[in-house]
Amino acid sequence: MSTKAQILGIDHVGINVPDLQQAIDFFSDIFGFSAITQLGPFPLDAAWKANNNMHPDTGAVTIKMVHAGIGASIEVFTYDNNQGNKSHPGSDDIGASHIGFYTANMDEAVEFLKSKGIKFLGEPFLMPSGDTEGETWVYFLSPWGAKMELVSYPKGKGYEKSNPAKVLWSPKSSVKNIILTEDEIKALVERHLELWNEQDEDKRKVILNEIYAPDMEMVDRHFIANGHNEIEGFIVGLHQKNPDFRFTHAKPINIHHNIARLFWQVGNEAKPDAVTGMDLFVIENGKVQKLYVFVGEE
Repeated sequence: MSTKAQILGIDHVGINVPDLQQAIDFFSDIFGFSAITQLGPFPLDAAWKANNNMHPDTGAVTIKMVHAGIGASIEVFTYDNNQGNKSHPGSDDIGASHIGFYTANMDEAVEFLKSKGIKFLGEPFLMPSGDTEGETWVYFLSPWGAKMELVSYPKGKGYEKSNPAKVLWSPKSSVKNIILTEDEIKALVERHLELWNEQDEDKRKVILNEIYAPDMEMVDRHFIANGHNEIEGFIVGLHQKNPDFRFTHAKPINIHHNIARLFWQVGNEAKPDAVTGMDLFVIENGKVQKLYVFVGEE
């Protein structure tokens, strides 16, 4: 007989909610998760209720399992005629818990959740030192009042600098690397040109989400832009300064594994090459992760 339980990992986290459809709508509309399986409704006998400290008059249970990205699943319970305590435990109460959701871009995630009316319990806080140096976190409430968390550490955590024998599991290290073909990379770079020429905000955001990683970094000689908002702000500034300028090819696109090189020119009809340059793309998991911009390169 084994002396260990041989646990491989966390399969799911279970939460009790007052309204099943409200919870499923929240997880699908806000996070893009999907409810996959359902059990019930089915009644619970008196012995089960007693063993699980439930009120004897609480009714049948319905359970849905939610596919939650690349992490553990979320098992959502609701009870007919629920006679249990309707108050959420305080943070210092035994049994109090929360679910932490990883995001590659904290600012954009917070902005989106706030646009959906989600209540936050403060502002994102960047850990300045210690084991969690580099991690940003913030708590928020679900529509039914459950405490949840957004967390982000795109450049890792402080403890990792010591090269420990073991590291904590991370969603960002569990993403399967998507390898693009040369034709797919060329198409991605062409969409990059479309993005920088697009003046319609809604269309621009669609292309941004399609080809740029949420935590993408754009490195110019004079500045570094991180994430979609900063990069789009730079594009908008270019359009405002030169509304008739358009980016075009100066040479064919070069591909080397997950690296692409684009020689470009920008200008108007009278002088299409008013400014020239070269963009170097680092592509990971099917999207641009880093963009190095060289202005004046031939």
